[in-house]
Amino acid sequence: MFISENLYKQIISSIPILCVDIIIKNEKDQILLVKRNNEPVKDRYWVVGGRVNIGEKAKDAAKRKLLSEVGIKSNRIDFIGIYEGLFDINPFEKMGDKYHTVGLVFETEVHSSTDIELDDQSSDWKWSKSLPERYKIIKN
Repeated sequence: MFISENLYKQIISSIPILCVDIIIKNEKDQILLVKRNNEPVKDRYWVVGGRVNIGEKAKDAAKRKLLSEVGIKSNRIDFIGIYEGLFDINPFEKMGDKYHTVGLVFETEVHSSTDIELDDQSSDWKWSKSLPERYKIIKN
């Protein structure tokens, strides 16, 4: 579903945005992180994820984002908690405008040799021993 830029600016200035985040682990318990091209975490390594569309179940959104952002298809994806993001920059790179996301966090496992196919939202990827410092999951 496409939301116009003007409508999305109104939405993000009014309410938190519902997202899904996917913690992708390999057999070494490392986490796949992608280097984001867009704010609010531009040029930082972050987890795969994004907005939930209207009428879309959260688990289906997680599977969609997993496939579209890194080319991974997974049938086993488990809900593990919530991440609440409060940012001082919004997706339109406007500093000072608060951006609030509520992410439903899912986890899946893949083999470290899995082919990673990035979409245009990310420029690089890596396996990491830990999540980004500011990424704190509220466990369910």
